Amino acid sequence: MDEKAALAVFECLSSGVRLGVFRLLVKAEPVGVVAGDIAAALDVAPSSLSFHLRTMTQAGLLRVEQEGRFLRYRANLALMTEVVGFLTANCCSGVPGGCRDADVLAGRISDCGASNPMQESKA
Repeated sequence: MDEKAALAVFECLSSGVRLGVFRLLVKAEPVGVVAGDIAAALDVAPSSLSFHLRTMTQAGLLRVEQEGRFLRYRANLALMTEVVGFLTANCCSGVPGGCRDADVLAGRISDCGASNPMQESKA
């Protein structure tokens, strides 16, 4: 991801409504949420929400599918993984493996089976 693409994502999410929509859709993965339910959950007028959903879809933050007369929205988690990777790419001066937490967040390595140091110190 380049800086211009990352800036477009940040600009899009700088709206409180859009950030709320994205967070709601992340919670609803993988099922997604229809537009009317998003409006109700966030207490946003449908006409205003329509503008925000269209903007977010054009920015690539959302995926949308037609279901009869409804539109179901889902968060584009792959794009957010790219954004996290962009933000953490130079962590620890870019030394590979230097920032385990950043690598896990960016999806470069798995955290499966990793121990929790906080739990170990309580034993």
